[in-house]
Amino acid sequence: MMMTLSLALRNLLRNRRRSLATLLAMAIGSTATLLFGGFSANINYMMHTHHVRLGGHLQIQHRDFYLYGNGNPTAYGISDYKELMESIRQDPVLGKMVLVVSPTMQFGGIAGNYAAGVSRTVIGNGFVAADVNRMWLWNDFDLITPIKKFALDGSPPDSAIVGIGVARVLQLCKALQIDRCPTPEKTDQPVGDGGKIPDDIAQLSLPDSSSKEAVQVKADAREDRRIEVLIGNARGAPNVTSLQVIRAEEQAIKELDEVYVMMHLDQLQKLIYGRSKPKVTSIMVQLQHSDQIPMAIERLEPILKKYSTVQPLAVLDFRKLNPFYVQTIGMFDTIFGFIFILIGGIVLFTVSNTMNTAVVERTVEIGTLRAIGLRRAGIRSLFITEGALLGMSGALLGVLLALLLSTLVNSMGLTWWPPGNVDPLPLTLTVWGETKMIIGTTLGLMVIAVISAWWPAYRAAQLSVVDALRHV
Repeated sequence: MMMTLSLALRNLLRNRRRSLATLLAMAIGSTATLLFGGFSANINYMMHTHHVRLGGHLQIQHRDFYLYGNGNPTAYGISDYKELMESIRQDPVLGKMVLVVSPTMQFGGIAGNYAAGVSRTVIGNGFVAADVNRMWLWNDFDLITPIKKFALDGSPPDSAIVGIGVARVLQLCKALQIDRCPTPEKTDQPVGDGGKIPDDIAQLSLPDSSSKEAVQVKADAREDRRIEVLIGNARGAPNVTSLQVIRAEEQAIKELDEVYVMMHLDQLQKLIYGRSKPKVTSIMVQLQHSDQIPMAIERLEPILKKYSTVQPLAVLDFRKLNPFYVQTIGMFDTIFGFIFILIGGIVLFTVSNTMNTAVVERTVEIGTLRAIGLRRAGIRSLFITEGALLGMSGALLGVLLALLLSTLVNSMGLTWWPPGNVDPLPLTLTVWGETKMIIGTTLGLMVIAVISAWWPAYRAAQLSVVDALRHV
């Protein structure tokens, strides 16, 4: 074996130019494959981190909420959610894995700016602001990404955040100092009634007071940033609250940006449930590490069984809740496979051409080796070893080049604007640490190189000794 390896190495060095050209072709192909793989891996980590920060690794919901909850969220509320959250925290195994357990509630309604005489349908969520800020600190992959601060944290109970599209339609751009927000042309028809809120709407927004004086004070104290949100309560009756919009944030999807509203969970629960016992539509569970999801689900099952006697509960991981993430990663995996096939084809023909040329040039040498007693298997082994050496050297050189280039790109501070994102993100290539990808690419190219060398090696082994010796 060592003799075959030594002879194969010497034969490659005999024609350095051809061997070097083949080596560089393989190295460039390996580098390109690994750099795209590093880019794909970084996309995966960024989207993974984004979804875990927004909604946690797991969410506990009513069993049917995922399929039917958007139509009527309050019909799928979770009762006794505080006791359920405490059971999760007190679990001896699960409690050590959990970073944040936080309730959230989804709602749908109508938001109006009566001073401007405009309104629109909205959807949104109520959050525990402090928990959201803690969830945004999760960075298990050590990404270079900005850590946002949730604006509702520390704000008054009647505060709200809206999408840029909501602010534009409700004509809050000037009050919120939003750039690139055109003002609609004025129509000849009068709108509203000079900014006065209708008495019946104002009365709904003040459930604790029925006096006309209180209604008038509330109307006069309204600021330009105030909106009224109409939501159906738990009994189906309409209820209205007045919210102070403290910020407008662009959402990743235009359709969501034009309808999304965020508010304090306590305020939303008062609006929907009043003095009744409040519920939530989801409980977000953020873990320390993503690989703890299977164990966490296993530990959650007996806990959920206890609370499912009056309501069927289910636990969903973030991949189930975000099918776009799964589809995107699947698309990048498919592209990576397609690129690998293309590079593999180039390697296949490059190594095959090199080996065929070597067979033709060394026909007499092959005949001499056969004449002194080397068997056909020995000839095949010699040429296949040469192909394997080329494949291994080219793949390893490609790994080194990919690591160097990825380090260079990551140090340049480049940014790019990925689809579905509102802010530019650092352009990074995650090659270092992707052991599975590196080993898989290296072994794959080596196998292709060996396959490429097999047919020329077979042809060389089948040469007649006499014909090979008299080859000119």
